[in-house]
Amino acid sequence: MQIVLSFALCPLFAVVAEPKFTAKVEKVEVPAKVAEPIRKLLDTNALVVRDGDTVVMRVWFRTEIPVKATEEQVKNGLTYREIPEGTCVGAIEFPAKFTDYRKQELAAGVYTLRFAVQPDIGDHTGTSPHPDFCLICPAAEDKDDELIEKKKLIEISSKLNEGRHPAVLLLWPNNGRDATVKVLDKGNGVLVATVKRPVAAGEAKAMLGFAVTVAGVRKE
Repeated sequence: MQIVLSFALCPLFAVVAEPKFTAKVEKVEVPAKVAEPIRKLLDTNALVVRDGDTVVMRVWFRTEIPVKATEEQVKNGLTYREIPEGTCVGAIEFPAKFTDYRKQELAAGVYTLRFAVQPDIGDHTGTSPHPDFCLICPAAEDKDDELIEKKKLIEISSKLNEGRHPAVLLLWPNNGRDATVKVLDKGNGVLVATVKRPVAAGEAKAMLGFAVTVAGVRKE
């Protein structure tokens, strides 16, 4: 009888333990810890990711993200690469400790997000499936929306890891027409949340798909 009971309980335990990630756009006030010059640029509709009932992250994107692109590029569809490196893309809040894609632990708190491309040289080669990231920066160190030169940006983000490496939010391609906000499984325990955001190249307006890593780490 005991053996039968133990087999009956195992599937139930697996269902309970399985994370249930969801993503939704919700009206959420931008945290006061974000500097005013940045806060005024952010959409008050945040991308909210939950694991069951627990909020994993809240992301406030800029109401309109500036890009550098020709009229033809805008017409044919944009990618992350049209965002100038060092651009402030938004802000993020982790209500609890968060582990980034490089297995670095970040304390609960509010941070800014700035776009950067991973160099394909040296010890960076092959360390991620895609080279596009947002570097996570301490909100107290990011005071305005001006572009930050890449070396300086790396220094600011690396303060979260005692100067060893910048904290990263890995971006995955999301160039399809589906504008649904949802969580996708990329395999190996990696989950991403998708959302479309307005971008502007001068007077030209378009939408750019984002897919941000919300769970999972790189495999050695």
